Amino acid sequence: MASSSTQLAAQVGSQLASVRNLHPTQQWLTAFMNTQKSTTPLPALTQTASFRLLSSDITTTLSADAPHCLPPDIHNTEVKERRLLGPIVLQLLGIEDMSKSRWEQVEAIEALERGEGTKGREIIRVTNTTEDDDSGAIVNKGGGPHKLSLQDARGTRVFGIELQEIKGVGLGMSIGCKFVLKNAVVARGVMLMEPANSTILGGKIEAWHKAWKENRKAELKAAIEASERSAR
Repeated sequence: MASSSTQLAAQVGSQLASVRNLHPTQQWLTAFMNTQKSTTPLPALTQTASFRLLSSDITTTLSADAPHCLPPDIHNTEVKERRLLGPIVLQLLGIEDMSKSRWEQVEAIEALERGEGTKGREIIRVTNTTEDDDSGAIVNKGGGPHKLSLQDARGTRVFGIELQEIKGVGLGMSIGCKFVLKNAVVARGVMLMEPANSTILGGKIEAWHKAWKENRKAELKAAIEASERSAR
């Protein structure tokens, strides 16, 4: 029976790696399998495991082995350009629309809090559809390019710049959302992101998302007030 359970766990791990590029630690995989019925079909097990990993902090659930993480010296600005073959899974810690002023970003965050999005200059009510990501997050379309704060399983952080519009990237996407990067260029410590090298897996860490929205809006308003005071 133990051998059968071990074999099933190995199959789940293999499926997660080959289909989603997710490489859970053996400790996480063992703990997960202990909560599942041995009669559950492999596809269902894999889907459940994938959902839980996408909702987790990858620094505690995914392998931190070198092939799956950013290089330790990624922030070295003396390296003009390097290419990371990957695949590397990263989680979103924050996002900024570089085309919007601070006040416009505040308005965009507040619109999303009301469940509204934008279509040109028209404000529309947004409801979740099958086009939303795995977490059901509402993505504010338009704008960009975006600057993303990302983190790998080792805890290393890097900024990513959206060189070309990536479907699903926007101010309304969920904090904790997971990306897979393959064959991506890092220029002087900054990840250059485009559809060819960046895939959104989805996911959301609810506590992080709530804290980021609250803190980000407060930071933007504080910066606006400081700018207004200095202009007087």
